Amino acid sequence: MTITLEQNNYGESHVGLLRVMHRGSFHEVKDLDVSVRFDGDFEAAHSKGDNRNILPSDTVKNTVHVLARQYPAEAIEEFALHIIEHFLTYNDQISKVNVSVRERLWSRIPVGDKPQATAFIANASEKRTAQIQATRERMVLQSGIEDLTAMRTTSFSFEDFRRDPYTTLTGTRERIFATSISAAWIYEISEPDLPFSTMWHSARKTLLETFAAHESRSPQHMLYAMGQAVLDNLEAIAEIRLALTDNHYALVDLKPFGMENENEVFSTADASHGIVEATLRRENDHHRGGV
Repeated sequence: MTITLEQNNYGESHVGLLRVMHRGSFHEVKDLDVSVRFDGDFEAAHSKGDNRNILPSDTVKNTVHVLARQYPAEAIEEFALHIIEHFLTYNDQISKVNVSVRERLWSRIPVGDKPQATAFIANASEKRTAQIQATRERMVLQSGIEDLTAMRTTSFSFEDFRRDPYTTLTGTRERIFATSISAAWIYEISEPDLPFSTMWHSARKTLLETFAAHESRSPQHMLYAMGQAVLDNLEAIAEIRLALTDNHYALVDLKPFGMENENEVFSTADASHGIVEATLRRENDHHRGGV
């Protein structure tokens, strides 16, 4: 019997990193979680216990910290590119590097009418994300957002849905839509000199403006409008994947207390929630392909 080692990788996960960049009297902070994976010539390590091609995962962690000191990049995509370039340059045994970065976002605390130079507050649970897969011949760049929380209190309906014997939900023309938005988009042109931060802020702004303005008939209707708006407004983005939770808020029945409740008082959501996911891509898109 012949046993073949199929796809395999290794690396270091969740390297925590806080980078403080001094801009005169102002400080900038980058609060990052970095994960690195290698594909390559590691068969002997698996089958023979030969570690000569294995770069220790502890070295990966050290390298991330050293590169953070050398390259205080404003965009996490740029930092991920530095990591990839380093490992592909100095390790012939590595054929592909996958780097994922999650950034916890901090903003300055205002004191009076001015932002304080060295004091920050975390922006809830929202995170900026980047994932780059690269070989020596090809690269796929992906940016995104995780856990961007938003709410609509009007102009959102859900009616005329399919029913079966277990359906108890009644349709409504006016309901709360509270959601946690996660989005990841792939760039049409995989070039390392893209204005990543500008594009990230533009995509985020487009998603939120569409969420706020769209007259939606379902979470699916909302998701499609948001993804379409990003693809229509940002030509460098070729594909976007969105996930929207549907966090349940139930209208409280106040009639037993002699009171009407015209979409004003709701019971808060429990742990259960709906989820809608989809990927939107431009037609005639030939950029796709693995690395």
